[in-house]
Amino acid sequence: MSTAAIKPNRLPVLLIEDEPAVMSYVRAVLERSGYTVVCSDSGINGLRQLESGEFMGVVSDMRTPGGVDGADVHAWIVQNRPQLAARLVFITGDIANEETAATLEKTGVPCVEKPFRVQQFISVVQQTMGKPE
Repeated sequence: MSTAAIKPNRLPVLLIEDEPAVMSYVRAVLERSGYTVVCSDSGINGLRQLESGEFMGVVSDMRTPGGVDGADVHAWIVQNRPQLAARLVFITGDIANEETAATLEKTGVPCVEKPFRVQQFISVVQQTMGKPE
C-alpha cells in the first residue's frame, strides 16, 4: 500500500518525551482521544523515526537528553518535513526558561505547559493536527 493512500489523520502521532511517567500519561491521553501514538525517548531517536516514518503530527518535550532538544526537532522538521512543521506541539515544564521562551517565540509552535489538564492538551493537539478519524 502506498503512503499516498494513507490519510494524514490515520497516521500515528510521534511523541518525543524522555520521562517515562510523562510519556505513558501523554500516550494514554492521546490514545483515549483516538490517536495512534509512536513513542520516542529522546530527540535523536525522534529524528530517526521522522526520517523513516510518516506521522500525523509531533508532540515533543522542549528539553530532551542526547543533544537534540525541541528546537532542534523543529529545525529538522522545517528543513526535511516542512508539511509537518504546522503539526508540531511542544510540551514543557520549563516555560520560564529564557531559551525555551525564545524558541517558542521564534518558531510560533504551540506549547502546553506541564502539568497540563487533559482537555487543554487535547484541544491544542486537535487544533494543530486535526482530530483522528
